[in-house]
Amino acid sequence: SVVLQECHVQNTAREYAKLYAAEAEPLEGFGEVPEIIPIFLIHRPANNIPYATVEEELVGEFVKYSVKDGKEVNFLRRDSEAGQKCCTFQHWVYEKTNGNLLVTDLQGVGMKLTDVGIATLAKGYKGFKGNCSFSFIEQFRALHQCNEYCEMLGLKSLRTTHQNQRKATSTKSKNLPNSSTVKKMVPKKAREPRDFISSEH
Repeated sequence: SVVLQECHVQNTAREYAKLYAAEAEPLEGFGEVPEIIPIFLIHRPANNIPYATVEEELVGEFVKYSVKDGKEVNFLRRDSEAGQKCCTFQHWVYEKTNGNLLVTDLQGVGMKLTDVGIATLAKGYKGFKGNCSFSFIEQFRALHQCNEYCEMLGLKSLRTTHQNQRKATSTKSKNLPNSSTVKKMVPKKAREPRDFISSEH
């Protein structure tokens, strides 16, 4: 069920957020670390909707700190401390899982986050399959700009690896003129079926 998956995704992301906090909090000058609030599944046998989720209510300005598609640019993401730390969290998870998993849709009030998503490569990661299109991973790699918190954690810049890959493909593409254009069209198609991976994948 969607409710069960939503629970599983948020609580999986929460485990990563705890590990991130454990690594980041002791660093001098890092300060408060974003946390993902827990979701609890409740069973109501007498109700027509037998499963529901319960979580702490967040009071205040609700902000989306991470972007799902390149057209949506959110300045609160770039300029706020919480936004920058969310972007660093995404980078940290991406690096920890060797680019196989990305926590997306980081949103909430201040440092408390909820309703997050996870994108995994098509095969999943350690038996876990995300609920977002894997094109988000490509997008993150292309759009992420490291900030001071990425530097504090010693995360590797994605820019350089991205450029090296481009150089490698550009030399190859002389022999195969249309291979690079075909590659560029794939993520756009994958992006259209909104959040959930369609069964075609």
